[in-house]
Amino acid sequence: MTSTTYTLAWRNIWRHPRRTLLTIGAMVFADILLVFMLGLQLGQYRMMIDNSLALVSGQMQVQTTGYLDDPQMYRSIPEADQLAVQIRKAINLEAVSPRAYGFALVSSEKRTLGVQISGVEPYYEQLISTIPGLISSGRYLSSADANEAVIGSTLARNLKLAAGDELTLLGSGRDGSMAAAVLPVVGIFNTGNRDIDRQIIAIPLDSFRQIFSMGNDAHSIIIGGQRDREEQYKKAISTLIKDRDKLVLLDWETLLPGLKQVIEADFFSAWFMYAVLIILVAFSMLNTILMSVLERTHEFGILLALGVRHSKLGRIILTESTLIALTGMIIGIVAGSLLTFYFSKTGISYPGMEEMSARFNLPPLILPEVSLRTVIPGPLAVFLASVLSSLYPVWHMRKLNPVQAMQAA
Repeated sequence: MTSTTYTLAWRNIWRHPRRTLLTIGAMVFADILLVFMLGLQLGQYRMMIDNSLALVSGQMQVQTTGYLDDPQMYRSIPEADQLAVQIRKAINLEAVSPRAYGFALVSSEKRTLGVQISGVEPYYEQLISTIPGLISSGRYLSSADANEAVIGSTLARNLKLAAGDELTLLGSGRDGSMAAAVLPVVGIFNTGNRDIDRQIIAIPLDSFRQIFSMGNDAHSIIIGGQRDREEQYKKAISTLIKDRDKLVLLDWETLLPGLKQVIEADFFSAWFMYAVLIILVAFSMLNTILMSVLERTHEFGILLALGVRHSKLGRIILTESTLIALTGMIIGIVAGSLLTFYFSKTGISYPGMEEMSARFNLPPLILPEVSLRTVIPGPLAVFLASVLSSLYPVWHMRKLNPVQAMQAA
């Protein structure tokens, strides 16, 4: 397109400044809303993922092949402590800890239930999991070789146990031997997740190994840390374990596929609402450009009679809509980014969120995300929809007959 086309298009859109400003204003409002809502939505997802990973699974895990699908005790990592030390050095991160899992019957004086027993290293567990900070009664595990246990609040209620009571554990060791112990309950945790609070007992890793005849093995090595360094961790850990048979590195999407599916479903449904907003803005642009074309029917008739081609006039109309949409997009991106950036620093809290956060050890504020994936998609979709909506006015103009158009009032 020539500079003349742009000049004519720019002058034409300001023939009716109020109408143009209203159209641009609608686009700016939609862009700000889309940028902010996408930022808030992704911020909520980040908080959901971080809290879920910090509760039990960690950001990623090293396991033996097949353990995730069929968690048998014999599928263990040999010399897990040594490998954990190597991983800490490789990624320069302390939040790396071996864990072992077993299933057993636990009994109090009144009841017997089947639960999962987790063997953990208390020091490193506090760097990875939020459970040590969710002790509602008593305290957390003191050392890796202590003979003690912490249990979930729902399990404590079902077994009618309190901090200071004892429980009896009976299961099967890794080598098929009897696994039995009597352990004092030193603490009760409350995560707010009934499945976790009902099913998990944590004991020190060394005690677990002794009870379940695990030697120096573990079933998982949990890696915490920041998710924005996930690729860096993956590369270093994959290089470290590539020569070890039957070891695999699993990321959070593999460990928690249900969480990923929930996020994807919510994100997809949210775009239905965003699509309604985008369509409304597109109709606003359609109305503006179509009114402009109808008002200039006589003018177009004269230009056509003078030999100006329909394609030339069509390019001018498309340029008009593009300039309006581009102006709205730029202003909307800037304003939306500033608004989202402000709340990404101050945070957003819903009524009652602080009480819930304090109870479940969650962040008290939601911090919207400011990135290209929150700033660009919404305004770009509005821009494209607005430009495409001007195709109908162009099609209407191309049907004009010069004689009939000049006779229009």
